[in-house]
Amino acid sequence: GRAFRYGIAIDASAIAGFGGEVHSDLFLHPDTSTLTFLPWLSEQGKVIRMFCHITYPDGTPFEADTRSILAKAVDCAHEQGVSFAFGSEMEFYLFKLDENGETFTDSGHILVRGEKNKGAGYMDIAPEDKGENVRREVCFTLEQMGIKPESAHHEEGPGQNEIDFRYSDPVISADNAVTFRGVVNTVAARNGLCADFSPKPLENRSGNGMHINISAKSRDGAEVMPQIIAGILAHIAEMTVFLNTREESYHRFGSSKAPRYISWSSENRSQLIRIPAAQGEYRRAELRSPDPLCSPYLAFTLLIRAGLDGVTRHLVLPEAADVNFYTAANDVKARFHTLPETLEDARSLAASSAFIAEHLPKTIIQQYTH
Repeated sequence: GRAFRYGIAIDASAIAGFGGEVHSDLFLHPDTSTLTFLPWLSEQGKVIRMFCHITYPDGTPFEADTRSILAKAVDCAHEQGVSFAFGSEMEFYLFKLDENGETFTDSGHILVRGEKNKGAGYMDIAPEDKGENVRREVCFTLEQMGIKPESAHHEEGPGQNEIDFRYSDPVISADNAVTFRGVVNTVAARNGLCADFSPKPLENRSGNGMHINISAKSRDGAEVMPQIIAGILAHIAEMTVFLNTREESYHRFGSSKAPRYISWSSENRSQLIRIPAAQGEYRRAELRSPDPLCSPYLAFTLLIRAGLDGVTRHLVLPEAADVNFYTAANDVKARFHTLPETLEDARSLAASSAFIAEHLPKTIIQQYTH
């Protein structure tokens, strides 16, 4: 009861990005609505998982608490009469481990794959796809925790997998993304495997993306998605360092269905933002540039803020780029701006951005740009 009443003290100086040794005491306050049991530890007694919000000892919110930053962005959207929903599609590779715990790769070693000389391909099923049992166990574990994935399948790379989540409230969706990575890592380890969410695990193979599906509704019934997409396109370059945090993130762009150009279109997977053909409650936009190592809390925060900027300024969505950038002529591609080409470029754009400075605290900006 004490933890719920007073919080749990932590030493912030031991956590990267949480400040130095001065005024380093912070408190975690559990969010009871996120309580769920961890199924794989139940035989050792009930173990639970909860997310927390962070405060200073006097109860003041800690400004670098990314979950609270996202919640604040959601509140601002509601004040403007806009409600957002997010869904994520996260890709990962499964690798075998040797007796020393080292990861096997395809440079002279063996990936988790089917027949000896044939790796499973996109949407393959067993027996070629040996990752199917792991995906099934991941989905079952998540369902036991009250999180229901929408689909799971093999991806293009050998041993590469994807599990997709349906739309939900932004904070819940971000919590689910964080939980998902933990569940995949745990289930993979229990099966003698290693899960790799990094943006480019294998040099000449497809990278791992975290496609973010965005939908929004206006309280007054107005169509806001075009303005929201226009806002995201306007600010995407300066927010990229928060969506793509490693140098190899930038090696992924421009190949194997990963975007390079700042553009949108319907049903064209070479685009940065794709408007998929879909029926049902939401007309969604799929952002294809982020990778799974990003903080979903920061990613969703910046997408909400950029979208709201588009609504506030009545930005007009540019014309759809109905071209395939992987085969388009250079003079066609030259008409479009590109995402940052290196991590250093992305850092510079974020560090000099008035948009980023307005919506994120200095401590987080410095952590990502230095």
